[in-house]
Amino acid sequence: MAIGSLPTTSVPYAGAPVATPASGSRAWRKFARNPATVAGGLVLLVVIAAALTAPWITPHDPAKQSLIRRFTPPVWAPGGNPAYPLGTDQIGRDVLSRIIHGARISLLVGVLAVVVSVLVGVTLGLVSGFVGGRVDTVLMTVVDITWSFPQLLLALAFVAALGPSLVTVILVLGFTGWERYARVVRAEVLALREKDFIEAARALGINSARILLRHVLPNTFSSIVVLSTLQVAQAILQEAALSFLGVGSGRTYPTWGQMIALGRDFVSVAWWLPTFPGLAILATVLAINLVGDRLRDALDPRV
Repeated sequence: MAIGSLPTTSVPYAGAPVATPASGSRAWRKFARNPATVAGGLVLLVVIAAALTAPWITPHDPAKQSLIRRFTPPVWAPGGNPAYPLGTDQIGRDVLSRIIHGARISLLVGVLAVVVSVLVGVTLGLVSGFVGGRVDTVLMTVVDITWSFPQLLLALAFVAALGPSLVTVILVLGFTGWERYARVVRAEVLALREKDFIEAARALGINSARILLRHVLPNTFSSIVVLSTLQVAQAILQEAALSFLGVGSGRTYPTWGQMIALGRDFVSVAWWLPTFPGLAILATVLAINLVGDRLRDALDPRV
């Protein structure tokens, strides 16, 4: 049989049953019928849509100040103004507009940081698992050393040293989160490299790089997708923590962590300032986790 006819994208995990189209369809139906997952997906779609259309749907300029309107409460509270549904902050900026624009920063940082982590971690994991020997030992030692440092503390040190900026935060979070991908992909490759279709590819004289890209990498996609989904939520939390500490993307862009930090001193007179950005973080991260958890079940051939 020619190697081109081998079903490389449907090779099961070691000891796992083959996932048929019918079983995959049942898994996705189970994914769609879970109320928590559907709710999480809807919340996530709303956040993504708000982030993409922020310049057109926000009622006010998020940077526009008005001392006359400062500390305006939400519309349902006594003294609220319908023009400012979630109230204003200490210098009269619209809280709703700033939250919507903050969604753009959170999602941008979360997605791009994960892209950086995936590129670095998957590459090193493929090489480590497939080559083995001293290369595997050295790379896994680096992973162990890197994992021994608290990720947020390491990111805080790098951002503080390089200066706060959006690009710096993305790169720092990306280069401090690749270890998980390296470990997961290495474990997948160790199980796959002894499979019959890999031995057949070697027997036909296919070089190692092509085997990795054509036959090994596609069989790790499900694990990478699930891990990436959950890591986006983690990156959003880390970006909020850095912004709260004042070393995030700077004051050029409104971010949820920055809004919480600026509002904490006024929580006794304007409870809405830290509350609504905190709820935005909670809803977004919870939605991503709900979708990611069910996505793991849907993509697992053993379910």
